[in-house]
Amino acid sequence: MDQNNQKQVNIEIKPEIAKGSYSNLAVITHSPTEFILDFIEMVPGVPKPEVVSRIIMTPEHAKRLLQALNDNVNKYEASNGKIVLHQGPQGGTAMPFGPAGQA
Repeated sequence: MDQNNQKQVNIEIKPEIAKGSYSNLAVITHSPTEFILDFIEMVPGVPKPEVVSRIIMTPEHAKRLLQALNDNVNKYEASNGKIVLHQGPQGGTAMPFGPAGQA
């Protein structure tokens, strides 16, 4: 896109959002029209993990997010070294981010 056609977006972030939320588990579900990303904090000794944030987006935006994450992980690894995925007790990843099926 040439510079004359680029639009500048002025983004505001409220202080309560800027502090962020910790998540060590994500559950991703989808329907024909939406992707739902639930970010969860699992704490040892707490019997019921809590959803700390839910993001709902269109399939097109989900794919754009996937591409942006892939690009950023590649840049991170180029600067900081390969990210190692550790195996969990059932042979999955220790941080089980991944699809959970359809909504």
